[in-house]
Amino acid sequence: MAEITVERLTKRYGETLAVDDLSFTVQAGRVTGFLGPNGAGKSTTLRALLGLVRPTSGRALVMGKSFHELQDPVRAVGAALDAHDVHPGRSGRGHLRTLAAAAGLPSSRVDEVLDMVELTPARDRRVKGYSMGMRQRLALAAALLGDPRILMLDEPANGLDPQGMRWLRDILVSLAGEGRAVLISSHVLSEVEQTVDSVVVIGAGRLVMQGSLAELVKGDRRPALVRSPRADELRELLEDAGASVATDGRPDSMHVHNASLEEIGTLAAEHGIPIFELTHEVTTLEDRFLELTGQSGNVR
Repeated sequence: MAEITVERLTKRYGETLAVDDLSFTVQAGRVTGFLGPNGAGKSTTLRALLGLVRPTSGRALVMGKSFHELQDPVRAVGAALDAHDVHPGRSGRGHLRTLAAAAGLPSSRVDEVLDMVELTPARDRRVKGYSMGMRQRLALAAALLGDPRILMLDEPANGLDPQGMRWLRDILVSLAGEGRAVLISSHVLSEVEQTVDSVVVIGAGRLVMQGSLAELVKGDRRPALVRSPRADELRELLEDAGASVATDGRPDSMHVHNASLEEIGTLAAEHGIPIFELTHEVTTLEDRFLELTGQSGNVR
């Protein structure tokens, strides 16, 4: 059974359709990227899963139940939707201790999660002095308090520097490796591409695509990029062989359609033409994301 199941979820706010007949699943042991432009309905979907909004129709389930039906929700689901949702006058440790007490968790767990997110040196500082990246770490620590089976994180990479981004990637992969289901909503596509196993892409409240990262980006390959000091001569040979060639403004560079790397390299070798570069640039996650969601609506 999937850890997260969204089944024909629809949510209206008056005349505004935020989520439209949306269905997808999230499995344990995987990091799943929840992707979509601003207004796609990601935040509304996450809030429906956490029982913060009532669906107009359909279901949003965690571990096969609605959030309000969970007997021990803090140990089932950990969520971080807003890194600013902390009293600025409290220390990081004090904030987590309040949450732990409210959830009936031992105070010892506070120091454990602070260590996990590498905030121990700043645990007694007031949150108003935290950077955005530190607030993101604190939000993740709060989500981990109950040692949950499921993590839902909304834009967890916001405010992180490159070192923090690598740290986040490593900890999310590690948490999924322990058997948890990790669902992250993000616009930082370069980081998502290095982190997630699966993707759910939505636009205008509807499912655009769900599958593995490889399935999303496989698509068609871009033209072959060829660089040669005898580019004009090679271009004529390629066109004579039936390839389509376009230049990019550089005298030694061209983009070649309808010819494999092997065919280009062989043709150049047969005529003694040196090659400086011969590559295929595979479609990236960002390319496919923009392609799939370019016509998305504007409801968040």
